Amino acid sequence: MIHTAVLKKEVLEYLDPKQNENFVDCTVGEGGHSEDILAKNGPEGKVLGIDLDPQQISSAQWLHVQYKERIILVNDSYVNLAEISERKNFAPINGVLLDLGMSSVQLEAAQKGFSFQVDQSLDMRYSDELNYLTAEKVVNEWTEEKLKQIIEDYGEEKFARKIAKNIVEKRKQGRIKTTFQLIEIIKDATPNSYWRGKIHYATRTFQALRIAVNDELENVKRVLPQALELLAEEGRIAVISFHSLEDRIIKNYFAEESKKGNLKILTKKPITASRDELGKNPRARSAKLRVAVKIIS
Repeated sequence: MIHTAVLKKEVLEYLDPKQNENFVDCTVGEGGHSEDILAKNGPEGKVLGIDLDPQQISSAQWLHVQYKERIILVNDSYVNLAEISERKNFAPINGVLLDLGMSSVQLEAAQKGFSFQVDQSLDMRYSDELNYLTAEKVVNEWTEEKLKQIIEDYGEEKFARKIAKNIVEKRKQGRIKTTFQLIEIIKDATPNSYWRGKIHYATRTFQALRIAVNDELENVKRVLPQALELLAEEGRIAVISFHSLEDRIIKNYFAEESKKGNLKILTKKPITASRDELGKNPRARSAKLRVAVKIIS
């Protein structure tokens, strides 16, 4: 399955790559957004593509065929953006893109328990090398109160307390190791009416675990100041988020830096997918794009 990058037209329009400008794609995935930028920023412009998942870096190698040395791929966390840029001597930087969504390929093929459609081990790490914490460890070893807190805060799950309580009860009978085990525990803790909702009853809990395992919200908070620091004057930062917690962090950061006179916000309201895109890619329904430009006073 090929992953479809979301809001491609809108990202390209707002980043507005010109000849010989350089861009960082902090979550390169399979290269959908990077390809669009590389098609516009030749003949000398480059893209630094970063991804924590080594499989995603492998999937983006095809960009080398067409764009040769203009694409630089790095398997690392975007949290290390400043260090990576310095190590690769990548400057000046005219734009930074962060697409915080998970690839369909990661969800379905990684075999790490991201999806509740198949029975897999509860891993949920984007990188085995850079992260020791797994979803199995969280589910089996964290306190009931801590589980309740992450499911409530990161998953915005109204049955967080009951789910956390049931997890702790069930793990007394033996370690919870697989996605299907966890799904049954969530099902047992929620009312019948919840099982027939628009989204799967396990979605919010799985989201919460994934965020906790990969420290996703803290990582967003850490990368934004680095991006601003690295950008050249009038350089642009574009961020696509997929749930309200991420979007709030981005919105607040842009607002704070705008007040300080460091950023000019280009999107008063977040940009969302067109009806046409939603028809082709339903996954885009929760995507929100915010863009700002760096000001040097």
